[in-house]
Amino acid sequence: MPIYEARPEGLHPITATSFEAEGWKERGDIQRLLKDRIATLEDGLLVLTDEFSGWSDSARRIDLLCLDREANLVVVELKRDEDGGHMELQALRYAAMVSAMTFDQAVETLARSRNKGTPDTDAARTDILTHLGWTEPDEDSFAAETRIILAAADFGKELTTCVLWLRDRGIDIGCVRLKPYRLDDGRLLVDIQPLIPLPEAAEFQTQIGVKQAAGRKERAERHELRYRFWAGLLDAARLRTTLHANRSPHDGSWIAGGVGRKGFSLNYVIRQQDSQVELKIDSDVPEGAATFAALKAESAAVEQAFGEPLEWEEPPAIGGWRICQRIEGGYRNPEADLPAIQERMIKAMIRLDAALRPRLGKGKP
Repeated sequence: MPIYEARPEGLHPITATSFEAEGWKERGDIQRLLKDRIATLEDGLLVLTDEFSGWSDSARRIDLLCLDREANLVVVELKRDEDGGHMELQALRYAAMVSAMTFDQAVETLARSRNKGTPDTDAARTDILTHLGWTEPDEDSFAAETRIILAAADFGKELTTCVLWLRDRGIDIGCVRLKPYRLDDGRLLVDIQPLIPLPEAAEFQTQIGVKQAAGRKERAERHELRYRFWAGLLDAARLRTTLHANRSPHDGSWIAGGVGRKGFSLNYVIRQQDSQVELKIDSDVPEGAATFAALKAESAAVEQAFGEPLEWEEPPAIGGWRICQRIEGGYRNPEADLPAIQERMIKAMIRLDAALRPRLGKGKP
């Protein structure tokens, strides 16, 4: 969208130009001006340095390295061209490389940026603490996240698509457009507008982001708990039976074992508060219905061999047929309870195999 000058006779469009046409350089002009007025990109930023290169094995430089009021590092990557090139990939590398910066390293960086010959670390330390509202450094909170701001004359669709994808996956990255305009009297204007995220949507997006972050944390925790549960169960089971002996732990909700017939499996299943062992017959097995019916006709004998009642489930609820026993206790039980839960599952699986496998026409492996 163009911008207009309001004149008595009406709105007068201001001519758009480009940094290249105006002879502006990324470092000598855009970087220098933004460093002196960093709030034009985002309120609450403290510039630690420009052209940061505080790593020993790389010649790469961060255009502007900043610190926000939440103690997050902010990598600012600048481009004067109209599509942004591959600046998001470059910024991701920089963010990863600088993410381990400590509070003392930030102090040293700010001090040397102000005076390389005689850096005043005491003043830099005071200014960073004041900026953060801290009385003492808190290393656990410092640089907990590394954010990215991309600033360019415009952004191509490939770049913005990538940025939106990264944001959906929890990377705090945004785009700010720097658009130059030339007035009739020769003065140059720069229209600085955030594109991603849009300011009017920021509160809503923040709420969504908090929810998504909580969901990602819960999923990661769930996957870790399930992996640990399966690792313990499989280790214990190998001492008792060859069933599932060739299976490895993972973060899913079940561990399947074959019985020598395609579409038939003996499964361990785990949920948050309960678990089960089962024979599952897939819905696409041609003989599935007949096999299940034959087993169910012998349910009294099967349950006597198993030693307890079983549940007999038919489609469409589970996408197939299932004969199972539910067991109290799941992966979110206290860790001290898990070995007992795993032991109950292993015993039940051995008994289920002994009760069903002969009736499926196959011997034990």
